[in-house]
Amino acid sequence: MSILIALASLAILMIAAYRGYSVILFAPIAALFAVLLTDPAAVAPVFSGIFLPRMVDFVRLYFPVFLLGAVFGKLVELSGYSRSIVAAAIGLLGRRRAIPVIVLVCALLTYGGVSLFVVVFAVYPFAAEMFRQSGIPKRLIPATIALGAFTFTMTALPGTPQIQNIIPTTFFGTTSWAAPWLGLIGALIIVGGGLVYLERAKHRALAAGEGYGERLRNEPETPDDVALPHPLLALAPLVLVGVLNLLFTHWVPRWFDPVTVIDLPGLATPVELDISNLTALWAVQGALLAGILFVLVCAFTRVRRRLAEGSTTAVGGALLAVMNTASEYGFGAVIAALPGFVLFASALQAVPDPLLNSAVSINLLAGITGSASGGMSIALAAMSDSFIDAANAAGIPLEVLHRVAAMASGGMDTLPHNGAVITLLAVTGLTHREAYGGVFKITLIATAASLLVIGVYYLTGIV
Repeated sequence: MSILIALASLAILMIAAYRGYSVILFAPIAALFAVLLTDPAAVAPVFSGIFLPRMVDFVRLYFPVFLLGAVFGKLVELSGYSRSIVAAAIGLLGRRRAIPVIVLVCALLTYGGVSLFVVVFAVYPFAAEMFRQSGIPKRLIPATIALGAFTFTMTALPGTPQIQNIIPTTFFGTTSWAAPWLGLIGALIIVGGGLVYLERAKHRALAAGEGYGERLRNEPETPDDVALPHPLLALAPLVLVGVLNLLFTHWVPRWFDPVTVIDLPGLATPVELDISNLTALWAVQGALLAGILFVLVCAFTRVRRRLAEGSTTAVGGALLAVMNTASEYGFGAVIAALPGFVLFASALQAVPDPLLNSAVSINLLAGITGSASGGMSIALAAMSDSFIDAANAAGIPLEVLHRVAAMASGGMDTLPHNGAVITLLAVTGLTHREAYGGVFKITLIATAASLLVIGVYYLTGIV
């Protein structure tokens, strides 16, 4: 019964999200509904002691990234940089290559270490311009960005700095480059399958006479009278953000003590900060600030007329995006604390094969929590020792276990209630009903890839 309660709560949130209701409102409703059916007396304590603290923790950590990412994306729009890059890409590759180009841009940014949420804000202006000029339906933009940013560069490619590839290292004693050949094979499966689906969807839409779309929302606002800059100049801020993010990741630990103490006269007690937990956040924040300053210095005359209005719009978008995701984060924390979830996680340990067990467990837990990193963290915290023992007994390298776990986290995590999906749809001005179908198909491809690499390993022994 307790498992059914957790699943019912999940179903309520997914249906609400798909039908266009605010996740900020329905995430606590769905979570507390499950608590009410489990222990009515715990509703208020869980809301104040679990849901709100986890929601606030997310805002505290990630709101600066959302805010700076939104401002950076808006400046890229207003400066004409997005239109310049799109015009150059179309001239070089042709209009038929819009989808692969956007996938490639997303992949380069995420593999360079840029946050998935930042990629959404930064790439959307380019994608909207390119799809509009190519006559491709706007409803395919979320699936295209999801393929480039939420799948193979997040979990499969060896060496990716995304958190989903870092978490397994702490449990298995591996590195981010674990099982490189399996990772490359998995990435090829995802990219190939995703591009085939997207290209077929585009051709079906064009054959049916469907254009970019009507009654559009949140369209890029590059003024028509802006003189387009040189494409290399337009590319510079994106390259700058990627490079500085990588450099700051190495520099920040050198600039601060591992545990930095803030001891100011007005503080009753000193504040201690663990820099290892903040390095990635500070690195991307510093890189985005540099990107924003670069655009302002190089294109101030282009953006100054719309700077006040544009920045206000960006702040509003960032607030909505971070609160959507934070509410989802609080929901996952509540569900993970319920007995039904604990029983569900324990039952998954009955799958005998260690690779299949880890893939199925992490996929399902990521889907339930709506978070790749959250689902994987819960699964590995509870079951990593049994995974390791079973893998050692079967002679399976822990590198393979690492790669399978990472790829599985990026499978069913992108269900309708996933924070990144909600952010992606909010930024692109689309609803679940309009655009989620494509994202779900990419999700199925990524999920299948996490299982196919297991078969590849058993058939070939390649690592």
